[in-house]
Amino acid sequence: MSQSITKARDGFTSTFGVLAATLGSAVGLGNIWKFPYLTGENGGAGFLLVYVIATLLVGLPVMISEIMLGREARTDAVSGLIKLAPKGQPWWLIAAMGVSAAFLIMSFYSEVAAWVFAYIFKAASGEILSTDPAVTGAAFNSLITDPLQSLLWQWLVLTLMGGILLMGVSRGIEAVTKRLMPLLFILLLVIGVRSLTLPGASEGLHFLFSPDFSKVTAGVVLTAMGLAFFKLSIGMGCMMTYGSYFRDDQHIPLTTVRVMCADLFVSMLAGIAIFPAVFAFGFEPSAGPSLLFITIPAVFASIPLGHLFMVLFFVLSAIAATGAMLSILEVPVSVLSERFHMSRTRATLINLLVLGAVGSTCALSSSTLADVQVGGKTFFDLFDFVSSNVLMPLGGIFLCLFVGWVWGFERMTTALTNGGKLSLPILRPLFFIIRYVSPLLILVVMLKGMGLF
Repeated sequence: MSQSITKARDGFTSTFGVLAATLGSAVGLGNIWKFPYLTGENGGAGFLLVYVIATLLVGLPVMISEIMLGREARTDAVSGLIKLAPKGQPWWLIAAMGVSAAFLIMSFYSEVAAWVFAYIFKAASGEILSTDPAVTGAAFNSLITDPLQSLLWQWLVLTLMGGILLMGVSRGIEAVTKRLMPLLFILLLVIGVRSLTLPGASEGLHFLFSPDFSKVTAGVVLTAMGLAFFKLSIGMGCMMTYGSYFRDDQHIPLTTVRVMCADLFVSMLAGIAIFPAVFAFGFEPSAGPSLLFITIPAVFASIPLGHLFMVLFFVLSAIAATGAMLSILEVPVSVLSERFHMSRTRATLINLLVLGAVGSTCALSSSTLADVQVGGKTFFDLFDFVSSNVLMPLGGIFLCLFVGWVWGFERMTTALTNGGKLSLPILRPLFFIIRYVSPLLILVVMLKGMGLF
């Protein structure tokens, strides 16, 4: 790529902007919703410890690899692997799987995000201000089974994301995430402090931070590995696309470690905000996915000033969803704009229109299309299964194989040391993990996700 083209291409403009955007991609509803309920279902602190180890062996190496390849290629994910791979070898199919996964994920994730945005207004109006989970459950059911509400909120969310992407990388993605990520931390801290002041809160902290290793079974380890892989937005082209916007002097390993630590910190804050309150009022910590939309409103309704804190909680959940959706939607937008030479405006609008059509099948999966199933799964569940259990793991496995066996240690060293300007003694063990450990562990996660053992 010529120097003039490289200069003309939009990208992140500051170290904090890089960190905020990358963290915004990694921090999603998985932190606010999935991490707490999986921690609750799998025994608390013991699961947390296994998750951290799994992140170091699975999530972080793949994240470093994706960002590294993205920065080297300086283009969209598909074009990037065509550029970096040996001529004639179809490694670009890794990126194609990632783009497909991103599109399917955005189709159903935008609907979950739509519920979160809708709940900001439901919380503000007092509609879900009840200590009875039966009441909050009925409110949630009325939302997801109403075709008009489901479609309207999903389309509003997609329009909002499209509007941000139309502003570009630096003035859109970077500018928005630089403001939203600090706000996310502040809101989590405020709610966490309030939760800790509740009587009986210590039981929730004990549950979260005191390991019970008797509960750490093989199934718990596999669940932790799966969460470590899926939670950092890897295997679907997001980090490779964002990596292409990194500055030449960005310290990739240090940035990814900071993102991992900040991501874990957000998850911990979410746990501190949720579990003490859950225990204080006698709710079930292993309530599963309903924790976010049914249990949490009932918990906050039991707290003095709970109305205010409930609104704040769903605002921060919407912020978390926004950062993740921007990175997911940017993957197909960048492919259309760079691979197929469309204007960014046209690429964004095409993606919004197609997502609005395909995503509507997920929005209607609990109402009009509830009886339309493929292999016993609604469109919502099918898109989730195919992307999470097939496309993303396959992408992660082949990405590691590409770096470890095709690209090689010397090229990885040159890329990660910024042409020899940085000293990185971790490169040998990192390369060993990428080449042998990570693909094997991801394969195990994929086989478990597909129900093969």
